Amino acid sequence: MKEVYENPLISRYATKKMAENFSDDKKFKTWRKLWIALAKAEKELGLNITDEQVQELEKYKDDINYDVAVEREKEVRHDVMAHVYAYGVQCPKAKGIIHLGATSCYVGDNADIIIYNDAIDIVLEKLVCVMDNLKRFALEYMDMPTLGFTHFQPAQLTTVGKRASLWLQDLALDYEEIIDLKRTIRLRGLKGTTGTQASYLKLFDGDHSRVKELEKKICEKIGFNEVYSITGQTYPRKLDSRIINLLSSISQSAYKFSNDLRLLQNLKEIEEPFNKSQIGSSAMAYKRNPMRSERISALSRYVLSLASSPAITSSTQWFERTLDDSANKRLVMPQGFLAVDAILNIYINVTRGLVVYPKMIEKRIMSELPFMATENILMHCVKNGGDRQELHELIREYSMKAGEQVKVYGKDNNLISLIIEDNRFSITSEEIEDMLKPKNFVGRAPEQVAEFIEKEIDPILSRHEELLGVEAEMKV
Repeated sequence: MKEVYENPLISRYATKKMAENFSDDKKFKTWRKLWIALAKAEKELGLNITDEQVQELEKYKDDINYDVAVEREKEVRHDVMAHVYAYGVQCPKAKGIIHLGATSCYVGDNADIIIYNDAIDIVLEKLVCVMDNLKRFALEYMDMPTLGFTHFQPAQLTTVGKRASLWLQDLALDYEEIIDLKRTIRLRGLKGTTGTQASYLKLFDGDHSRVKELEKKICEKIGFNEVYSITGQTYPRKLDSRIINLLSSISQSAYKFSNDLRLLQNLKEIEEPFNKSQIGSSAMAYKRNPMRSERISALSRYVLSLASSPAITSSTQWFERTLDDSANKRLVMPQGFLAVDAILNIYINVTRGLVVYPKMIEKRIMSELPFMATENILMHCVKNGGDRQELHELIREYSMKAGEQVKVYGKDNNLISLIIEDNRFSITSEEIEDMLKPKNFVGRAPEQVAEFIEKEIDPILSRHEELLGVEAEMKV
């Protein structure tokens, strides 16, 4: 048992992979990767840096002497300079050229972008796995009629698969946002203290072309295609806002799904997986609470609440930079990713084991379908010579009586019996029974599902086939 508070996103919810992505170890190893790229590029462009110095830096790129860095930071109160010092202790020959010409944001900001980009890849992997699960579910149940709801009031029929396609559509829109963000994400590059590259121009004796080439080379060595052409001391904090908005969008999609599923579980139509030994309630042993869906809702709400912080930070950066972004982004950015990682893990788990109860779905349909079928019955009887106005009034009166039977007395809907027993309708029970087949009321729902998946979902999944099949890690 721990004696101090631990972030539950780490201890209970998020995966080790995402947690490691935001670890200090990854951050500081990325700093060293950036320092090596800087030294190599500067050497290639003619600065007095030797192969021996670069090799020394390479030797210790993953072997960080944290004890030295920690003690040095206590003394100088500056994390970047503490790690420059610690690296220099290990690399005495290269000590003088580490961080040459750079400002703290060269390693800090570029490392953040690299880490965020890797985190987006983890999110993408899990998002397409959820999409694959929902695709399979939608196709399996695309023909199964179910009662549709508007305002959570009975409406026209849809199908179970069509409803799942609504959840899938939301994720497809999130996927588009991920791809757009991946396409436009860039490194900060080498811009110096106020973004003018003055220190690098000094290093290269006023040679603008070599300064431009230096930034290009570093970008290539780190594995990016582009840098921001214009920055102050930091990369534009609007990037953080864009990233959190993406995470918020995914959370909105998951939230919608989890709320729908919680309602469906209450209706006893569809349930999330429930383990054999799982306890639903400490007091009520019979209960099967939708705890996984509720956890999706809870974590999604948290991510939605985070979205305002980067927006405010981006709005309030003074001139070339101000440091009121640092503490905020240290909290918001990792935790946003960790929460969405947990959300998608649960989403994968739930959609892989959804339980459908066809008899309950059919029972609810048949309790409401008589009302929906009245227009078809009216048209049929008019064609057989009935008086449209008279029959319309009779249907209205009988609908009120049937509604009273259901809502006041708790009995079954007897509207169809009332109609059959009235000779003015001139319709047989066989004819009405044929009209009351639920499949007659779902419109193009099955075709819409098939067309949507073929046109929009299959191309996405085939593009990321190697990512499918991820096992969802749930700790509790």
